Amino acid sequence: MIEEPAILIINCGSSSVKFAIFTDESPTPRRLWSGALVRIGLPLGQLKIMNQDGSMLSDQTLEIPNHEMALDLLLTQIKTLVPGDLLHAVGHRVVHGGSDCDCPLAVTPVLEASLRKLIPLAPQHQPHNLAGITAVRRNFPGLLQVASFDTAFHHKLPRLARLTGLPLRFEEEGIRRYGFHGLSYEYIMSELHRRHGQSVCKERIIVAHLGNGASMAAIKNGQSVDTTMGFSALGGLSMGTRSGDLDPGILLYLLSDLDMTPEQVKNVLYQQSGLLGVSGISRNMRVLLEQSATKTTAAEAIEFFCYQARKHLAALTASLGGIDRLVFTGGIGANAPKVRAQILNNLSYLGLDLDHDRNDKNEKTISSDKSAVAIEAFATNEQLMIARHVMQVLTSKPGHTTSSSCETAAMSQS
Repeated sequence: MIEEPAILIINCGSSSVKFAIFTDESPTPRRLWSGALVRIGLPLGQLKIMNQDGSMLSDQTLEIPNHEMALDLLLTQIKTLVPGDLLHAVGHRVVHGGSDCDCPLAVTPVLEASLRKLIPLAPQHQPHNLAGITAVRRNFPGLLQVASFDTAFHHKLPRLARLTGLPLRFEEEGIRRYGFHGLSYEYIMSELHRRHGQSVCKERIIVAHLGNGASMAAIKNGQSVDTTMGFSALGGLSMGTRSGDLDPGILLYLLSDLDMTPEQVKNVLYQQSGLLGVSGISRNMRVLLEQSATKTTAAEAIEFFCYQARKHLAALTASLGGIDRLVFTGGIGANAPKVRAQILNNLSYLGLDLDHDRNDKNEKTISSDKSAVAIEAFATNEQLMIARHVMQVLTSKPGHTTSSSCETAAMSQS
């Protein structure tokens, strides 16, 4: 049982609900408990809860047929862990905030209605994010809920980086490049600032968030100036099951010549492509690495993933006019030395020189001493970023909202 004021963080994914309980402390909340409900809608679902040092407190195997049940299970557990008067707020990761949401916001009926209109832009994420808000309202009526947006970090993308090439009239329909994984990028920038000081804010930085969902961002003066994901979470890099960038003619061909329905095409693009589609084996990079020595398609899927990442990385240097620092993060980026090395192959012309020993040991700095570009690899912490956003809303003065735009992540620790 927690005996101090706390905030709950919820991150609803396509087949999981991750959560954490933080202290109600500003500016940096402390994580007390964390956990996840995984394999939602699949056999042998699990509920795991860990304390602040990572020790397992509960590991239950149970059937979790849908997100509604998963969220009710979670919130029932929360009621046993945190007395009602000590739970001050709940923060949610919301993948898409649209063109107006540039900072964390308290959830209101008006905001919730606008977020529902964005479901077609993030169909694999937005409905589950909103389900978390609904479940909390059902279990904790009147409790403050805060939405933290993955698109907010990219809110100030330069106009040229926002354009799609379609006729301008489509901008009025919300068709533009938005960018995603902003909570991860914001955390990485705050951590770089903590480690390296104010000077890092002036650097030309590329952050590669590589996981089941993958993207890269070009960051200058602490601001996102370009990113690989655009209008939807489908674009850019090839991912676990998502295609990444495609010639639009392929979509027309699938619809008109192969007579596929839009729903069938959507399923192919979101669920059947990427590492899974190319390998025919798995979306999991760890599984593919284990099988790459004996399975040709596993090796090819890894090579394709790295080839696409290498191209996008090099392209982003054009948006920056060079590169001073590269950071790998996400489940693959922080934990797969072989993938990092393969991505950086033949990029020495950009000043990127990998120290293979440091890389193999998963050290935080993996560039060689002679590298012109600093190369780092470490885990992101989106939950902590959301907790900071909740505290930003909680500590704002009555009658005032948060600032009109989020402070740049590079400055968030100053």
